[in-house]
Amino acid sequence: MSVIPISELNDRARDVFRLVVESYLGTGLPVGSRTISKMASLSLSPASIRNVMQDLEELGLLAAPHTSAGRMPTETGLRLFVDGMMQAAEPSIEERRAIEAGITENGPIEEALSAATATLSGLSACAGIVMVPKREPVLRQFGFVPLNARQALAVLVGQDGSVENRVLDLPDGVSPVMLNEAANFMSARFVGLTLREAGEALGREMEADRGALDRAARDLVERGIATWSHDADDRPVLIVRGQSRLLDESIAADLERARQLLEQLEGKQEIMDLLRGALAGSATKIFIGSENKLFSLSGSSVIAAPYRGADGRVVGVVGVIGPTRLNYARVIPMVDFTAQTLSRLMR
Repeated sequence: MSVIPISELNDRARDVFRLVVESYLGTGLPVGSRTISKMASLSLSPASIRNVMQDLEELGLLAAPHTSAGRMPTETGLRLFVDGMMQAAEPSIEERRAIEAGITENGPIEEALSAATATLSGLSACAGIVMVPKREPVLRQFGFVPLNARQALAVLVGQDGSVENRVLDLPDGVSPVMLNEAANFMSARFVGLTLREAGEALGREMEADRGALDRAARDLVERGIATWSHDADDRPVLIVRGQSRLLDESIAADLERARQLLEQLEGKQEIMDLLRGALAGSATKIFIGSENKLFSLSGSSVIAAPYRGADGRVVGVVGVIGPTRLNYARVIPMVDFTAQTLSRLMR
């Protein structure tokens, strides 16, 4: 069902609808007409409020989980509330300070992104997620550690202090001496270059001086560069923090829904595909429940905001995964502020 324009609701319907949604988001419980009549001066009797709630249910904005349990917003109703009625609350000074304190310029960017995600998770009581920008480390050192006759551990050290390891299948005839020779060759010629630049430089080196390395060592160098370059291009980098915060009492009581949610969080490639939808825009995006196929079964919502690199282009996405019943008015600005803070860090 498409979302009706907010303008099609009269003042009475808007007031009742807003109170039902705000109460539900605060308690997670269906709201009855008597409760609504006591929480605001609507000058409406419980019977009148019941009639309005019935009309809202027929519009697809409210639903009754049980015959006498009161009403709760549908996903369509939540979308209408978020887009047309919600009054966002700016992050408090304490929340801003907590987010900024976790995002420092010292150390690798992944550490800052991980800290930002953990802080966002704690403040929002959701799982925090961040898509790490693809980057090509500037190389400082290469090394090869023999594991057995057919494999070696290739070690790459970046100038930012990062260390990455890959298990590499060895070509025939490679000895420990050749491993050392290949590592020295790579360190001497490729320090200060990115992986892409190192690959291009390797091609020129081999063309200009084919005698610099014997055939086996040359094959080893080429495999090392190719392995890292291919991995950097294809590997999705996603940081997820605070998954346990999603297992509140309501979902823990539903073991199947809890299992589905945890499986969805393990499927990082699928989450990456979802977040790529936020890369194309310049504003925070909200996916409520079944609006995204990934979390439709567990009934979860995603709030995601893009952050930018030094050149102003979008390089990643930060956000939260939480229940559809979350405090959108508080969490949306919090995610947006975190994205802005990361953008300042990346400049």
